[in-house]
Amino acid sequence: MNVAIIGTGKMGSGFARLLASQGVEVIIGGRDAIKAAQLAQEVGGGTRGTDIASAAKSAELIILAVYYQKLDEAIRAAGNLTGKVLIDISNPITEDFKDLLIGHRTSAAEEIQKLAPDAKVVKAYNTIFAQLLPAESREGREPVQVFVAADDYEAKRAVSDLVTKGGFEAVDAGPLSNARFLEPIGEMNIHFGFFLGWGTSAAPSWKKA
Repeated sequence: MNVAIIGTGKMGSGFARLLASQGVEVIIGGRDAIKAAQLAQEVGGGTRGTDIASAAKSAELIILAVYYQKLDEAIRAAGNLTGKVLIDISNPITEDFKDLLIGHRTSAAEEIQKLAPDAKVVKAYNTIFAQLLPAESREGREPVQVFVAADDYEAKRAVSDLVTKGGFEAVDAGPLSNARFLEPIGEMNIHFGFFLGWGTSAAPSWKKA
């Protein structure tokens, strides 16, 4: 399995370190290819860094680790995404992190599917903070759940396997349209974490009775 990570911020670098530590072949794509290459060198484990188009072309799975407002630009920069699995981790939130920009009738994930109609979009990881990506940050606690929503079965299974490989608990969250519900949960988690004093170890979980 090889994974491209588009973005060099906290989430992008966190995913790169986590997956590389698990033996996953990682390539980081950034608007600034030099910055992506520098991050790849820091991550080690054979990780490579390059521009967005080159990273996307060489990967089976692509994690879109950029802000919602930058997704359009990133997808256009990626080029031909036919058959690629796009993992949308975003929450479509305002700049002050206090509200959603879209919701109820659509979602960030569904908007990505419109932008890349020949790709297989999967919603995942939008309810966890970057600080929970390192495996050591989750030691001594119950497995942190990652909700996975998609219309394509094989794409959902591939992403669920990636989630599990990183030490998280993959939870089947139904079709891609359920991202309309997952994204408000992600925003609520931001409120718990930043505005209600829970900190960045906060993460939602669903329990069967």
